[in-house]
Amino acid sequence: MSPAMISKSLHFSVISRIPRVFIMTVLAGAVGLPLLAQAPASAPDVRQRGTADAAPQKDAAAQKEEQAVPIPPETTSVTKHDWTAGGQTIHYTATAGNLLLHDEQDKANGSIFYVAYTEDGVDAKTRPVTFFYNGGPGSATIWLHMGSLGPVRVVTQSPEATGPAPFEWVQNQYSLIDKSDLVFIDAPLTGFSRAVGKGTAKDFAGTDQDIKAFEQFIVRYITVNQRWNSPKFLFGESYGTTRSGGLVAALQNDGIQFNGVTLLSSILNYNVEAPGLDNAVIGYLPSFAAIAYFHHKVKTDLSMAEWVQQARLFARGPYAEALQQGDKLPAAEFDAMAVKVAAITGLSVEYVKEAKLKISASRFRKELLRDDARTLGRYDARFEGWDPDSAGETPGYDPSDTGISGVFVGAFHDYLQKELKYVSQEPYYLQGPGLNEVWEMKHRPSGAPRTGRGEQWAPDVAVDLADAMRKNPKLRVFSANGYFDLATPFFSTEFDLSHMDLPENLAGNVQFGYYPAGHMVYLNVDALKELKADMAKFYAVAAPR
Repeated sequence: MSPAMISKSLHFSVISRIPRVFIMTVLAGAVGLPLLAQAPASAPDVRQRGTADAAPQKDAAAQKEEQAVPIPPETTSVTKHDWTAGGQTIHYTATAGNLLLHDEQDKANGSIFYVAYTEDGVDAKTRPVTFFYNGGPGSATIWLHMGSLGPVRVVTQSPEATGPAPFEWVQNQYSLIDKSDLVFIDAPLTGFSRAVGKGTAKDFAGTDQDIKAFEQFIVRYITVNQRWNSPKFLFGESYGTTRSGGLVAALQNDGIQFNGVTLLSSILNYNVEAPGLDNAVIGYLPSFAAIAYFHHKVKTDLSMAEWVQQARLFARGPYAEALQQGDKLPAAEFDAMAVKVAAITGLSVEYVKEAKLKISASRFRKELLRDDARTLGRYDARFEGWDPDSAGETPGYDPSDTGISGVFVGAFHDYLQKELKYVSQEPYYLQGPGLNEVWEMKHRPSGAPRTGRGEQWAPDVAVDLADAMRKNPKLRVFSANGYFDLATPFFSTEFDLSHMDLPENLAGNVQFGYYPAGHMVYLNVDALKELKADMAKFYAVAAPR
């Protein structure tokens, strides 16, 4: 979303950008009046042509109108709950429901499903609200909702595969509910979220389209629920961090300041994946070192943190310098570099040579434990799997995905129906059908990157995040990283967040946390405990009471 001029009236500057139908609905909710749900689209005319009372043939516009998806009313299921941990009890309300999005013609084109957890009887001015979402793009938020900092969490056997039903979900003693209200949002066309009216996947399937949809949802939520004066936070995982970088800047440009952004397992710059660049293989090397250490494939007396630090220094120094020489790297230096890479990664010298010093994550997952006839997880390399044979270059599946999907899906539906009293006849889409196929990666960043204000062919939202931090010097960022994540390596995240060209006094607003876990840090309960402790400190600074 392009930057906007902020008028003297903050409320007017934001509301003036929202469709009139949306404003009327929001204002009704804001003053305590019942929300008016739009009537569903009329049913198609089923009379047959040629009968005595047949209607005249409709023009194309009328036929398209009849084919529109019925617009659902905005409904909620509200339940009361208690959460207790550390001698503290929080009485809270859970609200599962949907809010409508509107297009430029003020017509509803999206229905977004969410579950909100809000503490009872507190002043909104002192109570933060945090918006959570997963990534993909096109992934539902079931993973963060049921695994991370919500009031309940599923029980898994991580890093072993969790068995079939009966599944168990329990009160989450490491929930953030004691520090903030929590709103878990399913992205358009994922979970129970849908395109409605004449909305289509193309209205939401894109970097900027997605940012626009989430901004509209957040504006609507904080208006309907009177949370304009609450401290506000974003919490995104994976592609959700891409969304957060662009979203916090878009909100900032429309006069909506946020206190903090948590980036869990980040992908901020997709341009590093372009052919001919060495950035990606350099970024993975410290992760390979951590994983090899975990699986006892390296020889060292150092702690894992010390071992990883040695890998960092090697990756940004001798390794990067060797790769920069490309085909001109002398044979003797090539051989010496292969020995060093092998020692750090746990791979054989011969394999490193055959790979021309450049090890892809998928090949590493297959090769490290090849002699043990095991493969590694992509999202979490603590997980091990079996392929039909030990030949081949890449694993046949991701055991860190298949090992936890069943328990998350089963426990979520059980919890939603029995505890939150929410029942839908619609399927819950873990991945939005067809979204990836039509997703548009182009992005127009907020602020002025060095190459100008032009459109990016692939998003680099570190540009947006830096712009938001310069405009809001109180904005704080926490980057949470798993050592064993082969989807979004932490060393690449460190590079992106340290190259935002921030002034010295703002650079300290970016903090990092590292955990003995993978992409979904919370699967390791010990790591979840550490993450909660770091979040408590982060919120105390970003939103002091």
